[in-house]
Amino acid sequence: MSVTKSFFNSPYTFWGILTLPAIPMVIGLSSGDPEVIHDLLHPTGEFAARFMIIAMMITPLMMLFKGWRGPRWLMKRRRYLGVAAFAYALAHTGLYLVDEGAVAFTGGEISKLYIWTGWLAFLIFVPLAITSTDGWIRKLGPRWKTLQRFVYGAAVLTLLHWAALHDWGGIAGAMVHFVPLIALEAYRLGYNLRRQRMGMS
Repeated sequence: MSVTKSFFNSPYTFWGILTLPAIPMVIGLSSGDPEVIHDLLHPTGEFAARFMIIAMMITPLMMLFKGWRGPRWLMKRRRYLGVAAFAYALAHTGLYLVDEGAVAFTGGEISKLYIWTGWLAFLIFVPLAITSTDGWIRKLGPRWKTLQRFVYGAAVLTLLHWAALHDWGGIAGAMVHFVPLIALEAYRLGYNLRRQRMGMS
């Protein structure tokens, strides 16, 4: 294996790529400017959603482009993408709590659509991230894949959370990110239905 190929196949390289968006965020936080906390709410949330979407797109991309190595390369690193999505979601949640303070736990705040959908999505992410290790996969066996399917619920909640921001002012940004995933999932569903019909015929 060449040095270049070995470099790009290294999990450390992939982790380095996943942490690149966090570098300017950390630099911004280190400046001590209190406004930075509020300003980082959107980018942390957006990267959490982006990495989740990429992870979910891999399987239908493999089905659509059977001869393309790209999706297969990503498939081997899908768990990394999931953990990165959770890490950015955790940062997003932490910054929100710091920014809002005690207000974050008031009934008026939690009752907002974009708030409770965000909390539910985050709570779904927690067990998915905890069980992402090899040890948990072995321990759970077939139940691990069943658990991972809850990511679809997290995706729907994330879409609602993003779209409902600022009186549904976030819907354009949300749809730009989620439409490719929706299209690929529709293709995946159609593909599986066709296979089932062929098997029954």
